[in-house]
Amino acid sequence: SRLLAAKAASGKSWDEIANALGLQNAYTCQLFLGQARLQATTAEKLKKIVPAICDADIEAMQQPPMRGFDSEILKEPNVYRTYEALTHYGEAIKMLINEQCGDGIMSAIDFYLDVGTTIGKMGEKRVVITFNGKFLPFIEQRAEDNTLGPGPRAPP
Repeated sequence: SRLLAAKAASGKSWDEIANALGLQNAYTCQLFLGQARLQATTAEKLKKIVPAICDADIEAMQQPPMRGFDSEILKEPNVYRTYEALTHYGEAIKMLINEQCGDGIMSAIDFYLDVGTTIGKMGEKRVVITFNGKFLPFIEQRAEDNTLGPGPRAPP
């Protein structure tokens, strides 16, 4: 894509661009993949950091994106192994969230993702993925709490 070509032409890493913008590295990647919205306050900075991005692309990046994914990405080994780890540990993650926070879920909207590295005990490079999502408790759906009353049903 033109955006990825502009990033490559800048010679900057994702971390360098993210740090200059004051954003998370994964969110910065999402901007270039059309999966996140570029805020107007960040657009001017981005144009300076990655000057090969054309004005039309900066404008397009500021529109609400069509978030989603092509299922073919699940065949990519890095993505597949991450998906495999989440499915393998999924039940344990759910149980730990429920024990520590209560009955609910982790938001993927009020959410931060960071990808980094560390060095293991044997000197090997290791990947660190941090999910930081707001806890959203499930609610008891009490009729009197519904702002619409008993519901949008027509009276009998």
